[in-house]
Amino acid sequence: MLQIIKKIHRIIYPILTVFFLLVLDRVFHVEPDWVRIAVAIALGYFLSPRKKIIQTESGEKKQLTWIFFKKPIFLD
Repeated sequence: MLQIIKKIHRIIYPILTVFFLLVLDRVFHVEPDWVRIAVAIALGYFLSPRKKIIQTESGEKKQLTWIFFKKPIFLD
């Protein structure tokens, strides 16, 4: 699971945005397009993983944190 997240962490945000667009359109029937798009983008942004560069004794490392994981994932 973590190996898959490491490979696709860049496209999780667009996937979440499209998913929320479809849910808001099909399930909740949100009518104004701009409201549906704004809510989907906001939800996708808040639920997408964050990439941070942290300084350690051995140098800089890229760290991926996500709300659904307790421990961070190191990309390097």
